[in-house]
Amino acid sequence: MLKRDHLAYRTIKRTFDILMSALALVILAIPLAVIALLVLREDPSAPIFFRQRRTGLGGKPVHILKFRTMVKNADELKEQLREHSLVPWPDFRMNDDPRVTRIGRFLRKTSLDELPQFFNVLKGDMSLVGPRPTSFDYSTYDLWQTGRLDFRPGLTGPWQVWGRDSMDFEERCRLEISFFRKPSLLAELRVLFATIPAVLRRTGAA
Repeated sequence: MLKRDHLAYRTIKRTFDILMSALALVILAIPLAVIALLVLREDPSAPIFFRQRRTGLGGKPVHILKFRTMVKNADELKEQLREHSLVPWPDFRMNDDPRVTRIGRFLRKTSLDELPQFFNVLKGDMSLVGPRPTSFDYSTYDLWQTGRLDFRPGLTGPWQVWGRDSMDFEERCRLEISFFRKPSLLAELRVLFATIPAVLRRTGAA
């Protein structure tokens, strides 16, 4: 019965992901086009979208799609800025990151740079709700932390709603592993709906 329930959960979740991501892409078609034009206008020589390699389900790499918010040589500059990171390496975060473009700051502040990831959800690389994929390889994880890789990465998750910048990576892992080891579509819907006010609060506080 447990396996049957788990199969039903995965089937319903994947069906919901497909329907909602497809609907979102249709509704957001015009805003996506406008943002693309603004990104292109700031630097016509740089790509509109940024494909970033992240660690996904089972530790396998997944390339998530985002609107470009940084200068073209951002990855090269990251190592130079390592000592300014607010969180332990290989995670990286800093205030007033000089690599971020003017339009990029607005897109990040409002999380609009994440909208193209609905394509990742539609493709099946991601889910609407899941552990947020990390930018560093799974080989840097402690063994117990790899438990978060048992679940398909998400566009949003409990960390975005309840943790964000207030949690280090260990706390984030504990939260995500605890949350997703108890499959609940209702709990995931609550996270999904709580994401919008969480993003708005972050925007207002920035």
